[in-house]
Amino acid sequence: MAFLRGFLVVVTLLLSLVSCFQAPPCRFSPRHSQQEILNNPTNFVNDILYWEGHFHANNIGYNTANGMSYDGTLINGTTGIATDKHPFSAASKESLQIMVYVHALAGDSRAATFLSPTNQKAAPGIAANILKTKLNTYLKFNQTFPGYGGFLPWFLADQADIQPTSDWVNRVPALDNGELIWSVYAAVQVLESSPNREWKTLAKAWQTWLDYTASNAARIFYNGTGRVCAVADLGDQSLPPNSPSQNYTCEGTGLINDPYEGELFTWWLYFFGGLSSSDKNALWEVKRPQLVNYSGALVTSRHIGPITVQEGFWLSSHEQWKVLELPYFDVSIVKRLYNNAERVRTCNSVLMGRNPGMFASVNNITDPVTGQIPGYISNAGVPEVSNQTVQELDVITPYSVFPTVLFDEGIGLAWYKNMLDGKGMQNRYGSTESERRDGIGISAFVSWDSKITTVNALLGGVAKYSKMKMHKDGIYDEFVKITQREYGRVFGNTLKGENIRLCLPTFSVPVVNVSDFTTCR
Repeated sequence: MAFLRGFLVVVTLLLSLVSCFQAPPCRFSPRHSQQEILNNPTNFVNDILYWEGHFHANNIGYNTANGMSYDGTLINGTTGIATDKHPFSAASKESLQIMVYVHALAGDSRAATFLSPTNQKAAPGIAANILKTKLNTYLKFNQTFPGYGGFLPWFLADQADIQPTSDWVNRVPALDNGELIWSVYAAVQVLESSPNREWKTLAKAWQTWLDYTASNAARIFYNGTGRVCAVADLGDQSLPPNSPSQNYTCEGTGLINDPYEGELFTWWLYFFGGLSSSDKNALWEVKRPQLVNYSGALVTSRHIGPITVQEGFWLSSHEQWKVLELPYFDVSIVKRLYNNAERVRTCNSVLMGRNPGMFASVNNITDPVTGQIPGYISNAGVPEVSNQTVQELDVITPYSVFPTVLFDEGIGLAWYKNMLDGKGMQNRYGSTESERRDGIGISAFVSWDSKITTVNALLGGVAKYSKMKMHKDGIYDEFVKITQREYGRVFGNTLKGENIRLCLPTFSVPVVNVSDFTTCR
């Protein structure tokens, strides 16, 4: 009898815990007001993380069997239910996935809401287990395809053992791997700082993987005199890097010499690639022409400014990725410049007139006849402050807000809400990829790039964890010194436009011929 009473008490407690959790409705965005979000975005953030977490599921966002990300998944244009996944992925998607796990390992409640909302205490264990599975997959890939030297090409993730996609056989990109490496670097910091012995063992194993990529970085990607291959061609992916028959060459003339997200790989090569002092200095000499001061006014029907910013390539939000991973904002001039960029990004969208959102490189809207996505829009940002002035500015995307969120969460999320309020912009896996700003179509797709960039911004990025490990590795001071030197020589210390406020959206997505998904009304 006593056993029965005890059993009933346990059941009652469990039921009470379950009843305490109230899942927000799938179509939650219109229920929040802009003013509410500006005053206190907490409830809105919790709703976002709960539903974005539904993307983190088997055969949607990743493969539970091997821990590897999928690029994304197409969803039915009527119901919003997943149809065909993209079975491929890349190191950049891996980076976003691992960054979320870093926060879960560290006990962050927001990351727990994303990973395990009904049992938040389970989130660190979930993250650690996936990282263990993922590392085993990486190591098996390297055994099978040693020519990649530990780095990842674009790969097929729908089998237990990943393999290069057909167009990335004997090829490997630097940019995506730079993003991946520093997210792993942050993960190692959190794992090795834990009292959990299994986590410490996992940290050592991941560090071994990092060390291996470092030992091969220059051999594969460095082309001498400061030049870093954007894509390296492998002589034979089945041969190890040190094989006499193996060789690596730059593919074409493409170099990683940008001051945007590609710079993450430059830092890895600089600190851990074993380069000589002259080669390390040459890395920055090659990059200097790309770091450009733009001090002018935004001009459309009206103007605002002048505002000093780092000139963008397109000024797509995607270009700001590096600040999620390394402590750039410890350098005052960089933080101020990036804040100015958000003044430009938000106010440009308002000055355009009848524009409800912001721009970033993203998948185009779904063709209503074929049900397929006709292509990817790379050239989307702010032409006025970019060196690529011919841009396609018909499609807006929620993830364009992630750099804004890092400076002002309320204003960034006000723009996010404004785009999510558009018909069909929420589904059973969170936010939808993109939409036409005139309301005539959406991209029926969900992906890491267009969703989890924002999640990672809401978590604050992993730069603070990278910073801790950089201190331990003795490279932090040099990182700050070089960053200050390179930005200081171009921008000095005086920036225009720092008194200008970030702008709020003033126009809603028109209701034309798009309906909400039937499973998210």
